[in-house]
Amino acid sequence: MNGITIALSKGRIFEETLPLLAAAGIVPVENPESSRKLIIGTNRADVRVVIVRASDVPTYVQYGAADLGIAGKDVLIEHGGAGLYQPLDLRIAKCRMCVAAPAGFDYAAAVRRGARLRIATKYIATAREHFAAKGVHVDLIKLYGSMELAPLTGLAEAIVDLVSSGATLKANHLVEVEEIMAISSRLVVNQASLKTKHGLIQPVIEAFAGVVR
Repeated sequence: MNGITIALSKGRIFEETLPLLAAAGIVPVENPESSRKLIIGTNRADVRVVIVRASDVPTYVQYGAADLGIAGKDVLIEHGGAGLYQPLDLRIAKCRMCVAAPAGFDYAAAVRRGARLRIATKYIATAREHFAAKGVHVDLIKLYGSMELAPLTGLAEAIVDLVSSGATLKANHLVEVEEIMAISSRLVVNQASLKTKHGLIQPVIEAFAGVVR
């Protein structure tokens, strides 16, 4: 495609990206929540949107299948960010990466004792780095589904997961015991596209930056 392709994921990121796209004069012609299409046109003939899984956005951009994408910091850390230019923190889809444990579990005491903890998460790279920096011994268990179930069934003592309101934790009798980092979504750009399609991409970056400011 001679124009540009933007990789987005459904849900909160898509909704919160719409005002940014509008500032750049880009309006998707369909809503991915109601459309089954995975490639969505826009009001501009030279811009299209591809709907991919959140965790796949950096891969599509890295390999040039999309020129631009919007991905959470959590996803970018796990991906490693290779080959991606990350010009902007868009300050959307905000939440935090936390360690959470059952309400009755004395996490701080277990850490002080030097106990080896089993931690369930899908954010293996982030969790490994966090616990290594603190000198805490952990066995990391990779899960793809609901993390909250792991401590309730005895699979793990604690979890590392994204938290926004904390309502899901509360409903499952878990409490935040540590915040690892604040998370928001970033604009990522394919480095080759930035050179070859600079005239198309730079105005989008500038329009997004104007809204963020």
